[in-house]
Amino acid sequence: MKKPVIAIDGYSSTGKSSISKVIAQKLGLIHLDTGALYRGVTWFALQNCLYEDGSINLGQLFSSFDQIELEFKNDNGELILFLNHIDISKAIRTNEVSDNVSFVAKQKEVRDFLLQSQRTLAQKGGIIMDGRDIGTVVLPNADFKFFLTASIDERTKRRYHELLSLGINTEEEQVKKNLLERDKIDSEREIAPLRQAEDATVIDNTNLTKDETINSILSHIQKI
Repeated sequence: MKKPVIAIDGYSSTGKSSISKVIAQKLGLIHLDTGALYRGVTWFALQNCLYEDGSINLGQLFSSFDQIELEFKNDNGELILFLNHIDISKAIRTNEVSDNVSFVAKQKEVRDFLLQSQRTLAQKGGIIMDGRDIGTVVLPNADFKFFLTASIDERTKRRYHELLSLGINTEEEQVKKNLLERDKIDSEREIAPLRQAEDATVIDNTNLTKDETINSILSHIQKI
C-alpha cells in the first residue's frame, strides 16, 4: 500500500517544520521543509546577487539558477539542507535571510524553479511537506491537508526563543515586526499566496503544546 502524501501549510512560527518532522518519524515518512529551500535560494542571493546598495539583484539571481544545487541529506533521520555541497542549515535561519525570504519567495521565477523538484520528491508517496502553498499549489492532490495558525504574540514568542537557541541575538519587537511583514507579503503576493486550501483541516495551536498539535493531526489521519 502506498504511503500517504501529507501537506501542512500555515503561518511562520506555528511549528510546521518541527511538527512535520515528528509526524514523519511516527508514520515512517520523509519530511521535506520547503521553506528551507526558499531560504536556501535567498541565502545564495545574499552571497552572490547584490546591488551595491545591498539589495537583491533579481535578474542576476534568475540567471544564476544553473549554479544552485540544493539537496537534503539524511543525518540520523534529520534532513539537512546543502547548497552546492555546503551545509547551510544554520546559515539560512539568520535574521538577514528572514528579512529577505518573502521577497525572494514571491518571485514567479523562483517558485517555478523549486516547484517541479518538490513535486518530483512527492511522486512516490510517503512524504510530509510543509510550507505556504503545499496544499493549494505544490501538492493539490495530497491525501491529507492541514493549515496551522496561532496568534501573533504566541508566534513571536516561539520565534524569539528559537533564534536564541540558535545563538542568534535579536529583539522580540523586531521578531514581531518581521513576522507581520512576512504574513503580509506571503498572503498578498500574486503567485501562490499563503492561504488555506478548501479541503484542509485548520488547527489553531495558540493554546496547544507541540505534542497536542501533533496528536490532533495524527487523530485526523488515523480516522481514515
